[in-house]
Amino acid sequence: MKGYKTMIKILFVCHGNICRSPMAEFVLKDMVKKRGIADRFKIASAATSTEEIGNPVHHGTRRRLAHEGISVAGKVARQMTRRDYDEYDYLIGMDRWNLRNMERITGPDKKSKLSLLLDYTDRAGEEIADPWYTGNFEETYDDIVEGCEGLLKRLGC
Repeated sequence: MKGYKTMIKILFVCHGNICRSPMAEFVLKDMVKKRGIADRFKIASAATSTEEIGNPVHHGTRRRLAHEGISVAGKVARQMTRRDYDEYDYLIGMDRWNLRNMERITGPDKKSKLSLLLDYTDRAGEEIADPWYTGNFEETYDDIVEGCEGLLKRLGC
């Protein structure tokens, strides 16, 4: 990222914005902060649904991130909007259902901004399991770390 000119804007998206997408948001924020490049990024997360709007991050995600010393204080779920497509460079879903719903919100992905998080790894096309259903926040965390590391590598960071 030497000689960067513009901020890189990343929006992580999942169904409710209380488990996976805020986990990815705060994991990536922590990674770029530790690398001393946080000022080069705008990182946020959103939901495709309205079910959890205004609710805090799920206790399982909060607990798993707290174990790493990562706080999600003040984060509440919000829904993705059409405007996000114009605002962000990367809109990254956790599973194919998220991608379908993201495209319903944004319209056709003419600028190739929509992707899955694991597309930035050697596991392209794979999905990050929803711990809301699996209860396995550890596996979700590991997959998100792998995806975020791959994303930063792809970005040259």
